[in-house]
Parts: sequence; structure tokens; C-alpha cells
Amino acid sequence: MTIDFKDVSKHYAPRTDEKMREVLMDPAGAGPAFHYYMIRGGINQKNITVWEPGTISGEYIKTYGHYHIGELSETYEIIYGQGVALLQKLAEAENGEMIPDAVSEFKAIPVKAGQTIFMPSKAGHLLANIGKTYLVTADDSPVDFADQDPASFPGHADYELVKKMRGFAYYVVEHNGEAALKKNPLYKTIKQENLGGLPVIK
Repeated sequence: MTIDFKDVSKHYAPRTDEKMREVLMDPAGAGPAFHYYMIRGGINQKNITVWEPGTISGEYIKTYGHYHIGELSETYEIIYGQGVALLQKLAEAENGEMIPDAVSEFKAIPVKAGQTIFMPSKAGHLLANIGKTYLVTADDSPVDFADQDPASFPGHADYELVKKMRGFAYYVVEHNGEAALKKNPLYKTIKQENLGGLPVIK
């Protein structure tokens, strides 16, 4: 078997604490040097993501979150650990542009090893690690190793709307030792929501 190793150094893509502060509930909270790590598989392999366990000022460690551009969808397989997936679709203006602070549909989905979760096109999504161990997933997002940001998926992903709103409509937080949700005050409206049985705290 012949394998071309020229892209090996491009597989590893960590997400740093400095970068994650853009979307944390408390940007000044103490966090690990790296929040999560991606092994990018390229077009012919799946991507593997590993989350550190723990919280930052009560918020569980999570991925940055992004929206898909176009009709791309993804499927995540939960390999190890437990987490909460957040999916949200933004309302759209007449010209089709997404409205950053208006959510048309929000879902929180508790997940654990052995489950899969489908991220439909146009749905913003992130995963938070609510367990005491690593959370590990495999996903089928296509990866372009020529991407200039080594911690991002390729050009089909929009991170700017998440950055502008400092995260999603809710933060996944620890409350009495269990996962709960806390509203992000920057969002003006949420038209429809399914909180997955998680409580909402002030």
C-alpha cells in the first residue's frame, strides 16, 4: 500500500484558549491552554475531535460553533463520553441573509457514546463536553488541507456570526452537578425551541 504523507503535518488542529474566549460566557474565566483538538481526515477519511473535560466559570468546554454555507450537512458519531449538542437556525432577511440575533429554531440534544447526530444544512452547531472524561466524535465533514486557518473546517463554514453573538442562544453550564442551559442575553428572539429536557437557569 502506498500512502502520500505530505499532508500529515496538517491533520492536527487544536483550538486554543485565546481563540475560544471570543465565544465564552465569561471571556475572563480560567481555561485550559487548548479546549479541543481535531484530527482532520481529508476528503477520504473522517475527522476526529477530542474535547477536554471541565468548565470555565461554570460553562462546559465546547467547540467554537459555526454555520454551514450552502447545502452541506454533517453527521457526528459519538465515540466516547457524553455531551450536549446545540443546533440553531437563524431567521433570514428578505435578501436571504441570516439575522445574527434572531433564532428561528433552537435545539439542545444530550448525547452519549454510541449515538449519532445529524447537523442539517444551514444549522449552526456546537458540542459541549458535560462528562468527566474526554468527549470524542467522528464526523464526515469534508476537509480542505489548503485552509489557511488550521483550527477551522474549510470554506463552507461561517464562524463570524457565532463570534459576533459571543456564542449560541444558550450556554451549556453546570448546575448542581448536572448540565443546564443559560440564556445568552445578546439574542433578541427565539421563535421555537426544544431544550432537550435541560433546565434553564438565570
